[in-house]
Amino acid sequence: MKKLSELEEYNRRAALGGGEDKIKKQHEAGKLTAHERLDLLLDRDSFVELGVFSTGRIRDFGLEEHLGDGVVCGYGTIDGRLVYVAAEDFTVMGGSLGEIHARKIADMLELAIKNGVPFLQLNDCGGARIQEGVLSLNGYGRIFKRNTLASGYIPQISVIMGPCAGGAVYSPAITDFVFMVSHTSRMFITGPEVIKTVTGEEVSSEQLGGAVTHNTLSGNAHFMSPTEEECLLLVRRLLSYLPQNNEELPPKNKNDIMTMDEDILSCTPEDPNKPFDVKEIISKVFDRDSFLEVHAHYAQNIVVGFARLRGRVVGIVANQPLILAGCLDINSSDKAARFIRFCDCFNIPLINLVDVPGFLPGTGQEYAGIIRHGAKMLFAFSEATVPKVVLVMRKAYGGAYIALCSKDMGFDIVLAWPVAEIAVMGPEGAANIVFKREIAESANPAEMRKQFIREFREKFANPYVVAKLGLVDAVIDPKDTRRELSCALEAMVRKREDRPKKKHGNMPL
Repeated sequence: MKKLSELEEYNRRAALGGGEDKIKKQHEAGKLTAHERLDLLLDRDSFVELGVFSTGRIRDFGLEEHLGDGVVCGYGTIDGRLVYVAAEDFTVMGGSLGEIHARKIADMLELAIKNGVPFLQLNDCGGARIQEGVLSLNGYGRIFKRNTLASGYIPQISVIMGPCAGGAVYSPAITDFVFMVSHTSRMFITGPEVIKTVTGEEVSSEQLGGAVTHNTLSGNAHFMSPTEEECLLLVRRLLSYLPQNNEELPPKNKNDIMTMDEDILSCTPEDPNKPFDVKEIISKVFDRDSFLEVHAHYAQNIVVGFARLRGRVVGIVANQPLILAGCLDINSSDKAARFIRFCDCFNIPLINLVDVPGFLPGTGQEYAGIIRHGAKMLFAFSEATVPKVVLVMRKAYGGAYIALCSKDMGFDIVLAWPVAEIAVMGPEGAANIVFKREIAESANPAEMRKQFIREFREKFANPYVVAKLGLVDAVIDPKDTRRELSCALEAMVRKREDRPKKKHGNMPL
C-alpha cells in the first residue's frame, strides 16, 4: 500500500535524526543518540513517541526540514510507572531550540501535569536557534512557565547530556534535580569565547560549566556520573523514592528486617570535639543500602538525601562533623533549604541527625549574607508540614539548635542520645563568658576554667536538663536509634497541619 510505505519512510527518516554521519559524530564524541538514551532510561518497549512528524516552519538561512525538529518526545514507564519525556537530539541542528521544538517540550509538560506524573528532560542543546529569531526566545518562555506551574505538583528531572547553553540552562535550574555526565556535560549562560572577548579571561568549557564545576562549586547540579549509562540508571533509582505527584505518598518497599548494629557508638568518639563520619551512622540506622545522597559533592558540611526506614521513604538532613565541624554556612543552608522544600512538596517525612556547633563565623560569611541564607533553612523547616523528627547525636548549640532542633520551630518529635549537649553555646565558650571574672581572679585560671567547663556541662549542656523543660521528648540508648526513629515515624504517618490561607510566603531569597 502506497500510504503504508509513505508512513514507513517518514518513520525511517525520523529515526535517523540528522543522518548517519551526524549519529557517527555523536558516538565519536562519547554520546548516545536521543533514542538510545530513552531506550536505557525507560522500561523495555514502553516508549510511545509523540510529534514524530513535527517540523519547524522557518526555511531562511539554509534551514532544512527535519522531522521531529530536534527533540524526541513522548511517554513510557520506569519500573512500571508512567513518565513523560523530552530528549533533545543534537544530531539535528545541534539540538537547537526553535518554535516547534519548544512547543513539543511544553506539550509534554502539560500532559505530565494533566496526568499527575513526573516529567524528565534530557538536554543536549546548543541554545536558541538563531535563524528563528525571537520565536526561539519565546519558546523558552513557554517552557519556563510550564516548569514553574509543574513545580511542587509533579517531580521534574533534568539530565544534561551534552551542551546546555544560554537560555536553555534556566529550565533545568527550575526543575527539582539536575544530573550531569563527567567530561561530556556542559552548562553555562555564556561560553568561553564570549567570556574571553568581554573580560579577557581564558577558561575551558569544562572548567566553566562541566559536571565537576556544577556539582562542587556552583551547586547547580545534584548528581554526577562517569557515563551516560550510569547516569540514566541513577535517574531510575531516584524515581523509586518519589511519588508520582504531590497528592500521593512515596512508594513503600517491603519492610527491611535488618536490626541496627549495636556498635553504633564506635562511630562517635568520646571526645565531643573529635569528628566522625555521619554517613556511617546513616548506614547503620536506615535500611540496608537504601541511602541515596543528593548534592553529594557540594557543601559537604551537611548531608542530605533519601533513605528508607523499614520500607518508608524519608528525607535525611544531617550535619557532617568531618567538614567544618558540621557548622552551617551559606552554601549548606541553601542546599538544605532546597531539599527540605522538595520533601515537603512530595509528602516525604524529614529526619534530622544533629551534631552542630553553630553557624560558621567570619566576615566572609557575614558579608556574603549568612543571615539571609540561614533564614532560608529556617523558613523551609517552619513552612514544612510533613512529619519532622530530630535526633541530637552530640552538639546542638545556638542558632543552629533553633534551625535544626527547636520544638517551637515546629519539629514534632525530638530525641537525643545521652551524650548530647544542647545549649546557647558550648561549655568552653560559655565558661569564658559567664565565669570570666572568677577565672581571671583565680590563683590557677587554667584549672578554674576546666572546673567551670565541667560544671556548665553537667548543669546545662546535657539532654536531661532540656528534657525536663519539654524540649526533648526522649533520651534514648544509641543502640535503639533505629527502633525509636521508626516508631516516631509511624506515630506521625497521619499527620495533618493546617496553615493560614494565603497566596504564598515570601521566602528570603
